[in-house]
Amino acid sequence: MALGAWSARLLLGAGALAVAVWIGVQVQLVLVALFLGLVLTAVLRPLATFYRRHVPAAAATVLSLLSLVAAVGVLVVITTVGLAGSWYLLLERLETGIVRLSAIGAGLGLPVDVDEHDVEALSSTVLDLVGTHGPTIAGHALGVVGTAVTAGMVVALGVFCAVCFLTGGERMWAWFVGQLPRGSRPAWRTAGEIAWSTFGGYTRGSVLAAVAVGGLGFAVLVLLGVPLAAPLGVLVFIGAFVPLIGAPGAMVVAMLVALAANGFWNAVAVGVAIALVGQVEGHVLQPLILGKHVSLHPIVVGVGVSAGTVVAGILGAIVAVPVIGVTWAVFSALRTPPEPDDVPAEQHPGDGTSEAVAALA
Repeated sequence: MALGAWSARLLLGAGALAVAVWIGVQVQLVLVALFLGLVLTAVLRPLATFYRRHVPAAAATVLSLLSLVAAVGVLVVITTVGLAGSWYLLLERLETGIVRLSAIGAGLGLPVDVDEHDVEALSSTVLDLVGTHGPTIAGHALGVVGTAVTAGMVVALGVFCAVCFLTGGERMWAWFVGQLPRGSRPAWRTAGEIAWSTFGGYTRGSVLAAVAVGGLGFAVLVLLGVPLAAPLGVLVFIGAFVPLIGAPGAMVVAMLVALAANGFWNAVAVGVAIALVGQVEGHVLQPLILGKHVSLHPIVVGVGVSAGTVVAGILGAIVAVPVIGVTWAVFSALRTPPEPDDVPAEQHPGDGTSEAVAALA
């Protein structure tokens, strides 16, 4: 009977999960906007609280959003100025870098043989393709424009959700809990507090850790004389938000730029330095900044990120860790503590035997 009951529960849970996933896929853009709104709320909440000491709540929300826009604008300006200042220099040395990489591969016995004429031929081929397939490329460009419009709508909805959460999130949650049966309200309040505390702490900690890692990456690239250090530092900052794959991707890009501009050993030095920065992030910054907001085993992170990538691409990889962490935190807070009879005999006080424990009871 017990096995049948558990089987029925598992089947019911699997069915409910399948229905929830199907509904989520249908309204994926809305969920993305809602998640963006929660992220913005978590990041801006301390700033909005600070502004509320001096101005009304609505004005504090507007000021916090303007502060975020200013920060994003600074990143865009840094990236644009860095590209404008060193882009042509990089293009001039890129051909040499490709040829040098080919020579290194040939020296290692790899079947690679590329010279300057091959690079020039590749450039000519690309230009010919652009000229021949111009209408097709234009069609793809229109598709990109449509995607950009959709992305803009998602961002606008996310910002609107953030404004609502910042100005009246507590009242919204209190109203929702008030609609539930009285007996379940305490559990929902506990779950909400734990979920928001975990999500907010993880989000703010991730932003601070990413800023620190991006700054360290920028300093390393400047010290090693790599061009485009500012935009590459921004890339390291962005890559820090994608578990497992973001930091290695940023490192590969930085190494390619260093190889194209300064040679093989400079690229090796960049790779080693950024790998060390990653170790500092994983073993120093995250434990200090994130604390125990999201404490998951590496295998859980790996499987979760992989599953999120399969389901929703790069967005799923970003969302996987906070979703799993919040779910586990809520489950840990709400689960029933083990009964005394469920504790192994060796963990009971006394002489270590279950008979003695029974006698003491």
